[in-house]
Amino acid sequence: MAAQTVLIVYAHQSAGSFNAAVKDAAVDALKKQGCNVLVSDLYEMKFKATATKEDINGAAKNPEHFCYGNETMLAWQEGRLASDIVDEHKKLKEADLVIFQSWTIFVNFLKFPMYWFSVPAIMKGWMDRVLTLGFAYTLEKRYSEGVFRDKKAMLSFTTGSHETMFSSNGINGDMNVTLWPIQNGVLNYCGFQVLAPQIFWAPTHLSPEAREGLLEGWRARLQGLLNEAPLTFPPVDIFDEGKGFQLKTEIREKQAESLFGLTVGHHLEKPLPPHNQMKAGV
Repeated sequence: MAAQTVLIVYAHQSAGSFNAAVKDAAVDALKKQGCNVLVSDLYEMKFKATATKEDINGAAKNPEHFCYGNETMLAWQEGRLASDIVDEHKKLKEADLVIFQSWTIFVNFLKFPMYWFSVPAIMKGWMDRVLTLGFAYTLEKRYSEGVFRDKKAMLSFTTGSHETMFSSNGINGDMNVTLWPIQNGVLNYCGFQVLAPQIFWAPTHLSPEAREGLLEGWRARLQGLLNEAPLTFPPVDIFDEGKGFQLKTEIREKQAESLFGLTVGHHLEKPLPPHNQMKAGV
């Protein structure tokens, strides 16, 4: 069996941060398993976060009304995308698994801290610029039929708030709701099989020993990460294209007896299914 390739998209400025330790632990553990590990260190790369006309080489097809999605799709087809986007496309093509690592208000994506209940601007810029129309998705190739349906992806991040604050009764609200726009609206939309997120709750409030315990838990998970089952999202074929992509009647009737909605987003005005964006198999 060929070695698997893991791409870590990393967004943190400090080499001495807990996020850096999380990223380094992943690189070390995955390499020991024989994986090829690629790292896009966005701050080190000074990755451009804004999606602009400069992302294409040559003249725009419609300079009077520049449409970023259409123009970058044409540029991708014609080999005219900016070199930094092309480099990331090459890494994505190779990758079997993508880990987004960062921090929030603090959340980590792919490897990141959470910023204002989302990813840092530089990581959002990576998504905006790299996941281009045509390359990463089309109207015909999205969700369960998406371009990256044979690849896996996950978020790995730190928070500034304690876990209790991200509960359904907590001041920050349910973390499952916070995760939905990224995990469904970006990763699942592009077809990725989305693994449960790795969340490091409020490490700045913990002792060094407790932080090391979090890293040990991450190292243990990494041993079986590539074989984990993904989170559950509804397939495209249960929606009726002829009726504006609404759930098909038979699906709604079947779900009528359930205590919960299908997902966080498809809640059908019912209680949200517990842990829908945080645990596989629920």
